This record gives sequence, structure tokens and C-alpha cells, in this order.
Amino acid sequence: MSSIKDRQRAAARARLEKEMAERSAAARKRRRQQAIIGSALAVVVIAGAAFWVVTMMREDDKTSTGAQAGTVSCTWTPSDEATGGKVKDVGLPPTTVPNVGTSTLTFDTNLGAIEASIDLSKAPCTGASYKHLAEKKFLDNTKCHRLVNEASFKVLQCGDPFATGKGYRESDGTGGPSYTMVEENLPTDTAKPYPAGSIAMANTGQPGSTGSQFFIVAEDTQLPPNYTLLGKITKGLDVVQTVVKAGDDGAFKASAGGGHPKKELLIKTMTVV
Repeated sequence: MSSIKDRQRAAARARLEKEMAERSAAARKRRRQQAIIGSALAVVVIAGAAFWVVTMMREDDKTSTGAQAGTVSCTWTPSDEATGGKVKDVGLPPTTVPNVGTSTLTFDTNLGAIEASIDLSKAPCTGASYKHLAEKKFLDNTKCHRLVNEASFKVLQCGDPFATGKGYRESDGTGGPSYTMVEENLPTDTAKPYPAGSIAMANTGQPGSTGSQFFIVAEDTQLPPNYTLLGKITKGLDVVQTVVKAGDDGAFKASAGGGHPKKELLIKTMTVV
């Protein structure tokens, strides 16, 4: 009788041990699944956090620069003839422009080619303006209307879209595009602000009045550092120096200084690439 009971107890223990083993195995399986799911969720959370950080950094970069990396935002102020000058409407340049690399500005003139390099990291908006004007053929068949040949002030001024045809007119030097811009890349070297070969932008003397008119510096020139340095002549400075040496007619002597060049320089075409 005891033998039967012993066998029954043994069988019961065996069943209990098997059940406990199965429960233990099931518990381990659940823990493994939970660990796998937890790890996967952690990866998702980390990836999401990384994506958020990168996105925020990109947004911060856009906010701090006003545009995507490698570009800058420019402000163009529309102008009309109510300001006193003659205006040639060519629309507005793009508001987002490159601020890396260089552009090559070329004037094909009646006296030979003049080329200049524009550093877009220093004058991105002015460089973009000139590219826009070149695409509109803004200065094609225009002439340089003013020359100054003084001891420390030797420049040739151009960039009026209405300075065309034979001879000069009193209105030459009053024209520009249908917008103005803020000055940029002002010289910090006060001892030599506008060295020979510089191309700088003329303005009315008021901030934000830069348009299309520019002056090429034939020899080191002393001027207040109020004029945007657009670029530097890489070819054809001798052409400009020849015009400057030929002198002027003194037409602006009583006001702005200098006069119309005696040796005409005609810009047949202007390109920016």
C-alpha cells in the first residue's frame, strides 16, 4: 500500500517539477522578448533624439544665417525716379545668393578686355547684383562718364545705363537700376583703403544707396571707407590707366570733381560667370 502511495507522490512531484520548469522557461522567454523589445525601443528613441538634434541644428543654422549653408540673404530696396535719378527697371535679383567661391566680371570694351575677380565671401550681394545686371544686358553699350585724375585720387567711374551714344550729357552719372542695396566689404585698411586695381561701388553718400555705378581705381586712392569693394582687376588695368592719363574735360570740377574722360571707354558687353 505504501508503495502505491510512494509512486503516486513521486508522479505528483514529477508533474509539479515539469509544470514549474515549463513556467520558468516561459518566464525566461517573456523576459528575453521584453529585453529585445526594450532594446528596439531604445534604439528608436535614440534615433529619434538624434534626428531631432540634427533637425534642430539645421534649423538653428538656417536661423542664424538667414539661409542655407553656402548662401546668404540679401535685401533689395526698390527705387524709382522720385529719388532724383533716372531708373532702368530690371526687376530685383534673387534674395538668396551664394556667399562662397568667386565670380569673374568681364567688360569687353572698345579699348580691350577688362577682367576682375569678385570674392563672393566678401561681397555676395553686390556680386549677385552684378550677375543679375549682366544677365539683363544692363550696361551693354554704355560708356564710363566720369574721370578723376588728382594726386591721391585717380579713378574712372562707369555704370550708368543711360550714358550711351556719342558725346556726353549733363544727366550722365544720374542713372541706375530699379533697386539699391546696403554697402558691404568696406575696407578696413585705412592707410590704403582703395589700392590700384580695385573696383568699388559708388553711392550717394547715404547708407544703403549702392546701385550699379562703380569706379575702377587706377592708382592707390585715399577715400573714406564708405564704398563697397566689389573686386580686383586681374586683366586690363593698363587700359584704365591709359584713359585716366588722357585726362578729363573738367565738367564736374566744381561739384564732384573731375570731368568726362577725354579718351572714351565704351563697355560693349558685360558678363559675370
